[in-house]
Amino acid sequence: MNIIIAGDGEVGFFLAKLLLKEDHNITIIDPDPEHIKEIEGESNILAVKGDPTSINALQEINVKKADLFISVVHDEKENIISAALAKQLGAKKTIARITNPEYLKPRNREIFIKKGIDHIVCPESLAAEEILSLLNQSGAIEIFTFSNNQLSIMLLKIPKDSNFVNKCIDDIKNMLPDTVFRFVAIHRFSKTIIPSALDVIYEDDLVYVICKTENIDSILKSAGINSYPIKKVILVGAGRIGIKTAMRIENEIDVKLLEIDEKRALIAAESLNKTLVINGDARDLKLLEDEGIVQTDAFVALTENSETNILACLLAKKYGVKRIIALIDNIDYIDIAQNIGLDTLINKKLITASYIARFTTDVKIASMKWLYGVDAEVMEFVAGAKSKVVKRKVKDLSFPKEAIIGGIVREKIGYIATGDFQIVSGDHVIIFALASVYKKIQAFFK
Repeated sequence: MNIIIAGDGEVGFFLAKLLLKEDHNITIIDPDPEHIKEIEGESNILAVKGDPTSINALQEINVKKADLFISVVHDEKENIISAALAKQLGAKKTIARITNPEYLKPRNREIFIKKGIDHIVCPESLAAEEILSLLNQSGAIEIFTFSNNQLSIMLLKIPKDSNFVNKCIDDIKNMLPDTVFRFVAIHRFSKTIIPSALDVIYEDDLVYVICKTENIDSILKSAGINSYPIKKVILVGAGRIGIKTAMRIENEIDVKLLEIDEKRALIAAESLNKTLVINGDARDLKLLEDEGIVQTDAFVALTENSETNILACLLAKKYGVKRIIALIDNIDYIDIAQNIGLDTLINKKLITASYIARFTTDVKIASMKWLYGVDAEVMEFVAGAKSKVVKRKVKDLSFPKEAIIGGIVREKIGYIATGDFQIVSGDHVIIFALASVYKKIQAFFK
């Protein structure tokens, strides 16, 4: 696929590097010569200096032959203009990064389609949604749902006193005869494996489990993981993600928002109704104590500085806060953060890339998720009438050993995959796969 990305910073470059791994032809257009030098020095991506809102510049990079044009610069007005121009000049599909809440309302969707913008992505809204899911299910390190909440995949860290410790997967399933679920991956010592029935679960293993959403609490309880209601939350950082998150939860949860910058704190206070906005530094121990850190159920650090978020979360952990979530925009810090005990992370670039990547293939993908600190992804494919996946039972598909079919949603009902299950056209098929076999998986759905 020929893909053109209009970017003016890290999001565009990061997205380009991820898509390059899938053998797409990637071109970046960026007005900043320093960004161009950085891109050319670190990758084989074609980088062109130019203004993505210029007709001449778009014609010079042959936008008419683009299968996909993605505009993710920081200025949403530029994104709207460049995506609309790219469509008029011949690009087959366009995506624009937009943050204005008014533009994101469903009733305004048709306006953008008429202008030539096929899809809208808002990284801040996506991040806020992910945080909301994590607050709603406090026992899982990560959790994401599929097909209107029919199936869920959650990441669990196995405690030492868990009933699962030193038992093989087959024995664990026999322990829960009335609960339908499946282990789809084990992450241990920085290595991810797709497990068999005889693989053993050990203390501190990170395991990915797929189940019907109503069975989440049962599985957590059996694993020895306590889930608890979130009633008090401290958010740090009154940026777009912090404000969007506070807006989503302030009517149900007691929220305090800490912001070190006085002007941003005032803007946040005007934007929020029930959230208590405090102008202060989240690294100030006395401030944390004064604001009731000991009684807080969840602490979410969302500043634009990864180091600040890591330090603030470590302080919150020291005070015994059970649910800690850190925004880590520096990808290189993810493994470090996990190794020092910050398991629950948010990364805006990965969230954005996951959303966009499903539009970069010729098979239908309902949703996709690149995982934090794991070279793997979860995909929700839609089976076509002529695809390979509908021609045989699951056990006869010759599926790569680096991937596993976790579940299927058919007519709004979720099923956990078994060897005798027959996938049919229209099924939503949930697959956990190592990144190395992504292209092989796609072939089953073409």
